[in-house]
Amino acid sequence: MKIIIAAGTGFLGKNLETYFTDKGHEVIILTRSSKRSNEYHWDGETLGAWKNLLENTDVLINLAGKSVDCRYNDRNKKEIFDSRINSTKILQKAVDQCVNKPKVWLNASSATIYIHSETHLNTEENGITGDDFSMNICKSWEKEFFKQETENVRKVALRTSIVLGNNGGAFQKLKMITRLGLGGKQGRGNQMVSWIHIHDFCRAVEFIIYCETMSGSVNVTAPNPLSNELFMDKLRNEMKIPFGLNAPFWQLEFASLFLKTETELLLKSRNVYPGKLMQNGFGFSYPDIEGVFKDLLSPRRIN
Repeated sequence: MKIIIAAGTGFLGKNLETYFTDKGHEVIILTRSSKRSNEYHWDGETLGAWKNLLENTDVLINLAGKSVDCRYNDRNKKEIFDSRINSTKILQKAVDQCVNKPKVWLNASSATIYIHSETHLNTEENGITGDDFSMNICKSWEKEFFKQETENVRKVALRTSIVLGNNGGAFQKLKMITRLGLGGKQGRGNQMVSWIHIHDFCRAVEFIIYCETMSGSVNVTAPNPLSNELFMDKLRNEMKIPFGLNAPFWQLEFASLFLKTETELLLKSRNVYPGKLMQNGFGFSYPDIEGVFKDLLSPRRIN
């Protein structure tokens, strides 16, 4: 296949590129800073020569969007919103101009679209969305993506949970704080953690590409979310760290100011289930968190 990944130089993009390249597919990266032969410049806002690459493309994957790991001040909020909406808009314009359009277009979204829930398990069918900055960003993002139907282009929004891997993402920080003895529960510890191993993330993307009946919004997450307290306890056990100090809410608020981030990233309960993936027969290599930690912390792992 010919696969184009917009904003493909981050954690998810790099892993997808390696995964599909290893399988013999051609992977082209759209990025603001092109350095390699398969990378082409784009700014995520305006049409350029890159649009011609979309002709006869099998798969378009858009991962563009400013990281939410920042303070939610007015400037950052605008950049978070604009980076997601503008990149989706300009890709739609480019696709519209194609004679032979991409067969499948996967656009990033987030499991954060669902409300804070410690008991209600959110599937695509019964998931409850709410009204705050993060949820409204996700809803606006998906609304822009699905606003226009494009003939012969199957569209899928990837409502992805926390992706765990050794070469980027949240897992590096979780390992660091656990080694420092700070790997206890955050806040009350009741908030649910939805997660997926990076290998299963790549496999799920591949599965969606080939499963022609899958469209609309898809929860890309493992089927067994667990509480923050239990998540951290299992991580400490696998790392053989005997204790972990708890972080009460006030301490997290202070730390988030110092680290220029938001407590929501740790305290929101993301209780999400991959209904469509399971219904269509996707099998997870790592359905349980114990297997994830065992794999990622194995001495044989070099990245």
